[in-house]
Parts: sequence; C-alpha cells; structure tokens
Amino acid sequence: MPNRETLERAEKDAREGKSPSTQAGEFVREEIHHIREGKHGARSPQQAIAIGLSEARRAGVKLSLPKGPAAVRKKAAQDAAAGRKAKGSMHKVSAKRARAAEGALKRESRSAASHEALSRQAKKSALKRGKQSRRQAATKAARTRKAA
Repeated sequence: MPNRETLERAEKDAREGKSPSTQAGEFVREEIHHIREGKHGARSPQQAIAIGLSEARRAGVKLSLPKGPAAVRKKAAQDAAAGRKAKGSMHKVSAKRARAAEGALKRESRSAASHEALSRQAKKSALKRGKQSRRQAATKAARTRKAA
C-alpha cells in the first residue's frame, strides 16, 4: 500500500493536468526509496519500476497497458480494474500470501535501486526512442532547467 504522501502527490499531479506517467512516477520513486532504505530488494531496476507502476494502476492512475507477454498485460489489466473499483470494495490479500511476497522481495538484492543501475536503465530506455526524440527531450530539459 502506497504512503499517504505519495497518493497526495499523485493526486496533485492529476489536478494539475500532468500526464499519467508523471503521476505514476511518484509511485516508482517511492518504490526505489523502499529498496534503498532496506524495506525490501528487487532483482533489477525494471522490477522496481514494474512494482511502482502496478501500485499506480491500483491507486487509479490511468496508465495504458504495457506491450509484452500476455501474462504481463493480464496483470496490468487486473491492476487497472482494481484501481477502478471503489476503494471500500477492495478485498484484502491473505496474510499468508502478503508475507510470502514480502519475504521473497526481502531476499532480493538492494543494488537494483543504486544510482548506477538506474542510470544504466534510463540510458537503455532512452536508446529505444529515436535520436530526434532524445534530442527534443534534452533541449526541453535545458530550457526548463533554469526555471526550476
């Protein structure tokens, strides 16, 4: 379950009309903090991001379904459906299952959220976009850097 502050930041982003991926970024950020503070680990930065996106969908952020294997799309659709339901009607996961999931994550490495690993993931992700797209993003970042 995400922190109250994370939910509030995501709701603020939504009110300001920011994109769903920006709203979801708050949940991913929280997940990375959890790994860094030793609450649990992750096998890779991609897993940490996936957990954050899953929590975002469950919190009602309207993210599109991912490309990839059917199992991943099915899980994302399940999360989105859970996010559409009224908050009171969501049933709790059994304690045994929750404990098992938490235990499995606790055994994973903390290095998935290291600055180096996240930088590597960001560069790999950026390379999938075109050169023009990367250039536009860099130009926009340079333009808005002084404003912030």
